Amino acid sequence: MDATSRYMQITETAEFLTRVLPETPEVAIVLGSGLGPLANRIENPIRIPYHDIPGFVATTAPGHEGRLVYGQLGGKNVVAMQGRFHYYEGHDISTCIFPIQVFARMNIPRLLVSNAAGGINRRFTPGDLMLITDIITMFCPSPLRGENMDEMGSRFFDMTFTFDKKWQDLARSVAREQDFALQEGVYAFMTGPHFETPADIIGLRHLGADAVGMSTVPEIIAARHAGMKILGISCITNLAAGMLNQELSGEDVNETAHRVEERFCGFVSRVIETL
Repeated sequence: MDATSRYMQITETAEFLTRVLPETPEVAIVLGSGLGPLANRIENPIRIPYHDIPGFVATTAPGHEGRLVYGQLGGKNVVAMQGRFHYYEGHDISTCIFPIQVFARMNIPRLLVSNAAGGINRRFTPGDLMLITDIITMFCPSPLRGENMDEMGSRFFDMTFTFDKKWQDLARSVAREQDFALQEGVYAFMTGPHFETPADIIGLRHLGADAVGMSTVPEIIAARHAGMKILGISCITNLAAGMLNQELSGEDVNETAHRVEERFCGFVSRVIETL
């Protein structure tokens, strides 16, 4: 699809959601594996299944409901993706970022993106929340490859200041207020769906990664391209391959995410409330 056709598709979906939603959200939220219950805390919800949204596709990952939820969280109008599109599901990488580009076209100024991740940093334990301070993109097929959509952003753009510093400081302040240790670190993307090998993890650790997962980086690249303010949160659901003498499983990921549901939901709600 050429840039003009894609921009028209993004615009069509943005206009559809603008008609359906009462107001333009102040924050868009992407909820990772097992973190979907946050959407159930949104007040006065309007729930739209993905199959009713032009250009959206089905989500097949466990723990991803496949619907958009609009309403109020922390006193702010938000829209949450209760399930995202992963590259490993067989989607084209451009499909993975389509919702983010739609949110940007709707003039939603902020994106809060979350994920379930494997901990590489030896100081991390399952159940930790990690503030994403940087990302490793080299293993991610660029979602912006091809003709640039100048309406969305410039062809070449800087990734140095990807995350909003003031929003990060606010998140740190909320963690102190709620009396828990908010970890910080670099998130690396791997394509999946298989978990990384122990050798992968050793290599990623040498590259400076603190956590690894199969999502988020494409969305962050798209949001940065479009000029959105970004905050990233990882839920460390397991220690990465080779760090413990046990096999990894998707069930363990969702189980840990469920265990930290209260902390995650309370933290994100308060971060949005204090914006």
